[in-house]
Order: sequence, then C-alpha cells, then structure tokens
Amino acid sequence: MRENAAHASTGAHAPPMKKDSSGRPRGRASRHLHAPGQVRLIGGRWRGSKLPVADIEGLRPTSDRVRETLFNWLMPVLPGARVLDLFAGSGALGLEALSRGAATATLVERDPLLATALAQVAARLPGGEAATVVQADALAWLPAQPRGSFDIAFLDPPFPAGLWEQALAAVDPLLGAGAWLYVESPAGLPVTAPAGWVMHRQGTTREVAHVLYRRLPAPSGEPGAPVDTLGHVPASPGTRPSEPGIE
Repeated sequence: MRENAAHASTGAHAPPMKKDSSGRPRGRASRHLHAPGQVRLIGGRWRGSKLPVADIEGLRPTSDRVRETLFNWLMPVLPGARVLDLFAGSGALGLEALSRGAATATLVERDPLLATALAQVAARLPGGEAATVVQADALAWLPAQPRGSFDIAFLDPPFPAGLWEQALAAVDPLLGAGAWLYVESPAGLPVTAPAGWVMHRQGTTREVAHVLYRRLPAPSGEPGAPVDTLGHVPASPGTRPSEPGIE
C-alpha cells in the first residue's frame, strides 16, 4: 500500500491539474472513480471487510501497521465513543472505530464520488447506520458544529495541502475535556496541537508520523471531571510515550 500516492497525467497536451482546498485535484481527473486497490478493516465485528481505495491524487489510506498501533492505543476508550473522521477518504479510520465499539462515527469527505462510495460501504455493513457520511469541505463544515460534539477525532489531511494548522484550530472546539485527537503528517514535519493538548503516544514509519494527543482533563475537584483511562496503557513496540511518568 502506498504511503503517499501521487498520480499525474501522461498525456502530452494535458492541461495543468487544478486542486481544491483539500489538496486533491478537481476537474475531469477527479470525476472518474477507479478502485485499483483496497484496504481491510483489521479488528472488531467487521474484521476483514474490504474498503475500496480510489485512484485519486492525495488519497493515502492509513497503513494496516499504523492503524493496528493506533487502535491498540485507543482500545480502552472506543466503546461508546463519538468519533469524527475528517478528510475520511477510504473511511478506514472511522469505520475501524465503529467496528471496534464506537457508538457513532461522522466521516467528512469533500469529494462527492468518494463520499458516495463511503455511504455505500456503510450501508452494506451490519449496523452501518452508526456511520454518518457528510459530503463537505472539512474546514467549511467544522465551524457550524456544536462544541463538545465528539470524543475522538482523526485528522489525516492530504499531505500536499498543508492543512494541519487550520484543521487543528477548527476541530479543537468540537472536542471536550478528556477527548482524544489523532494526527498523521509527513515524517519530519513538525505539527503542533492547540493549547490544552498533550502528546500521549507517537510513532513513525519511513514516510509518516502518527501522534495521539489527549485533552488535558478538568481539575479533579470539578464536577464531571473525566477519568484518564489511557494513562497506564503500555506503549506498543516501536512507539514511545511522550510524557515523563505517563506509564
């Protein structure tokens, strides 16, 4: 599976390809949905279910290895969670979360054909009505959502678009105290979470850095202060905790 796909026209007189705000091409090339590959859900009730991967520039599904690490980290807090999968693409993160016990998942995808494919996949899965597919530009959609709407958010934008700072600022109000935020970015590219978040786990492959942040909990004396359920989860092989004493 490609870690960072890029496809260019081979026509001698093809015009330059224009890109939308997500970093994916628009125009004729993005209107033809080809599915040369697929990924599989790797755990939970839908384990083994296939998700088509379209041949669209900027579509870069999270690898099986990284997904397995991520969901090992999140396992204690997935049951009953409200999940947001921005820049959903193949839907591998949001649907994996549902497969492993999340209550709901909202998958936001700008490309209309990709969004249609996601809705079709969800409709075929038993209990797939827990997935809501939103065909919208993520940065335009986020400000209209209620504060504290989600417990876990996945943020994996197309790498060429450089949307991390904007997307992190926009998703921040939607995540309440005790929430979790997962971010993928190119290896070596510094990405800083907004104030109030601390790095919980991080890992890298040759091309991708993947980081799980947690929102700082409210002071323990406040009513409804969340319990840190992941503070004592051991790190997976090849990853490391980022805070002294977090183990």
